[in-house]
Amino acid sequence: MATRSRLPVGEEKVRAVRSMFDAIAPRYDLVNRLMTFRMDVGWRRRTVRRLGLRPGSLVADLACGTGDLCRELQRGELRPVGVDLSMGMLAAARTDAPLIQGDALRLPLPDGVADGVTCGFALRNLVDLGAFFTELARVVRPGGRIALLEVAEPPNPVLRAGHRIYFGRVVPRIGGLLSDADAYRYLPESVAYLPPTADLLGSLARAGFTDVRRELLSAGIAQLITATRTRAEWA
Repeated sequence: MATRSRLPVGEEKVRAVRSMFDAIAPRYDLVNRLMTFRMDVGWRRRTVRRLGLRPGSLVADLACGTGDLCRELQRGELRPVGVDLSMGMLAAARTDAPLIQGDALRLPLPDGVADGVTCGFALRNLVDLGAFFTELARVVRPGGRIALLEVAEPPNPVLRAGHRIYFGRVVPRIGGLLSDADAYRYLPESVAYLPPTADLLGSLARAGFTDVRRELLSAGIAQLITATRTRAEWA
């Protein structure tokens, strides 16, 4: 597993992430389905269910990519608006939801406009998670919900060892054959950006969220973090 010192930071990371997702956009969905054995489809469905919002609620899907979560939100009778840093991803999107090019740390959305927020597999690609959570607290109305889907490592040591081999060796080969080899080497390494779970959940609470929960999916290879916006002052 790569260490943080080998990974880009700051504005270099922003440029690298944008360029990488522009490059892999055309086959992004295909590679996702293959490398997760379609488990990612079920993870997104659970993400939408865990929002627990009424039909017609407005949900900002951040790092929306090609629109997988936007489509799932629409199936749940919700109104998604997708935001992504990568124009390549937006160009490849397969959704009729409104799409906006923008930075998740400086969302082009008014205060308190969203009933909910979803974000799929992007936390480790952000430059500053604390600033991101503060931005979520700004755009989500009091009582609104967030559901953040991300990769994880299984707690079982045997499963964890097998997952590291698969994620660190097999996934880059699949990505290299079907898409961009450098990008799919970066994606497993980028797990190193994620802080310890307690720090991650604590940061959300400090940003103005309550009922913060973490749920492991598929024996722990993915995680779903949910929370409710409090009435605390925006940071």
